[in-house]
Amino acid sequence: MVIELEGPISPGTDQFVTRGIKQAETDRYPLVIIRMDTPGGLDTSMRSIVKAILNSSVPVVVYVAPRGARAASAGVMITVAAHVAAMAPQTNIGAAHPVSADGKEINKTMSEKVVNDMVAYARSIAKDRKRNQDWVEKAIRESVSITADVAVKEKVVDLVARDIDDLLSLLDGKEIVLHKGKVTLHTKEMKLTYVAPGWRDRILNTISNPNIAYILMMIGLAGLYFELSHPGAILPGVVGAISLILAFFAFQTLPVNYAGLLLIGLAIILFIAEIKVTSYGLLSLAGLICLALGSVMLFENVGVSLKLMMPTIVLVGGFFIAIAFLAFRAYRRSPKGGREGLIGETGITEETIDPKGLIFVHGEYWKATSKEVVEEGEKVRIIGSEGLELIVEKDKEAETHERVK
Repeated sequence: MVIELEGPISPGTDQFVTRGIKQAETDRYPLVIIRMDTPGGLDTSMRSIVKAILNSSVPVVVYVAPRGARAASAGVMITVAAHVAAMAPQTNIGAAHPVSADGKEINKTMSEKVVNDMVAYARSIAKDRKRNQDWVEKAIRESVSITADVAVKEKVVDLVARDIDDLLSLLDGKEIVLHKGKVTLHTKEMKLTYVAPGWRDRILNTISNPNIAYILMMIGLAGLYFELSHPGAILPGVVGAISLILAFFAFQTLPVNYAGLLLIGLAIILFIAEIKVTSYGLLSLAGLICLALGSVMLFENVGVSLKLMMPTIVLVGGFFIAIAFLAFRAYRRSPKGGREGLIGETGITEETIDPKGLIFVHGEYWKATSKEVVEEGEKVRIIGSEGLELIVEKDKEAETHERVK
């Protein structure tokens, strides 16, 4: 089985590779070749792939190819962990110094901890595979990188192969030590099964980036909140639902901190409560605080870029507050239709009201009652309703206006 691993090491590629190795074990393939070209990626995803290789019951060969490919950063650990490590000509390996998720240097104290942890991890793997521990440490501490030929001389990888056919030829007769014992490879007549990422893997690989998953979640929450505040808009609700589903699909591969997720959910509840409760902005402020704290805590060991997070919090928080304000204003606004909407309006009597009669208001005829006699054609002001009848009184302002004229 040839598993084609190309691009950053992410939860999507992690699932793709580990699933391929398990499938090879289930279907009893005699060999797995991971053809790799990667700039590096997430530490957690790299460790998951390394764990799958170390515990595989099938020999795993990592082949850095084609020409011009590289095994940088996390790719170094995956290559060193292989039962056989190979590279194509004009490829390179190295530059494994840890950086933050957004590519920046980690602060000094944290960097020492991360680097020391990574060095110990890499040296233990290199020792088990009888590879150059000192060079692997230099790749992590000093970000050194070497070519394929030098990698063979330095005992970082085992061999250089022009292509897959050349690799199979060089592997023939090689003895591999597995947990179950020694296995001798017979690769000359092997048929190859190529496994490339499907559409599901490509989608997951794209959205499993913590920054993209975070944005999808925020779009989803904003869309659903708008739909709940203004029922019938439809489009925001549909977009929000799709975005949330994609976000939760990504969350299954990311180390989600559910306390952060609950804080973001609480923020939405507080924004909704602002519509019903007169808190003079205190609930909105509490919602913004919860939103910020939840965003910071959302992922464990994988950070969302602060340059992305802060503007997103401001924009989404401002959106929630604006929608809450509009909904609150609409909720408090006096009715504009039906009997309730007629209170305070003026109409004209169609017949004498004594104490009941008929008035014309807003293009409609209504039965009306009054404590005083109102002659036909006079203006009246509606002051209430009882059942299907309106309660009216003479329009004093209209009478005053007539006297002035």
